[in-house]
Amino acid sequence: MAYVYEIEMMVRDYECDMQGIVNNAVYQNYLEHCRHEFLNEVGLNFGQLCKNGIDAVVTRIELDYKLPLRSRDEFIVRLGMYKQGRLRFVFEQSIVRKADGKTVLEAQVIGVLTRAGKPIAPVLFDQVFSDSGPSA
Repeated sequence: MAYVYEIEMMVRDYECDMQGIVNNAVYQNYLEHCRHEFLNEVGLNFGQLCKNGIDAVVTRIELDYKLPLRSRDEFIVRLGMYKQGRLRFVFEQSIVRKADGKTVLEAQVIGVLTRAGKPIAPVLFDQVFSDSGPSA
């Protein structure tokens, strides 16, 4: 998967658990922040989509933890995306520790767009998908 977007971040002390590593649930916040920033970058403001009655709904997340992050570690969250079928879209994401370039986490986030609670084709992503990778 070719990544089309990345954002740099730093671990904050309060994100760590008693073991001194980032709590496993916090990684989803990092991934989501990256997705929202990416959408904003390509002109699809998440808040505006909601105001327009379109909700982006995550239907499945698969996370593969490789190495832990610790307080004040700097890291990069990367993102690639593609369509899967007629309704689903997939974000392939990874988190890489900046100090040594090692992969900390790999993730696949699958979602759909809904209007009034019903799935709709993600046509508003068509330009983004055409610029970001394969369609299925």
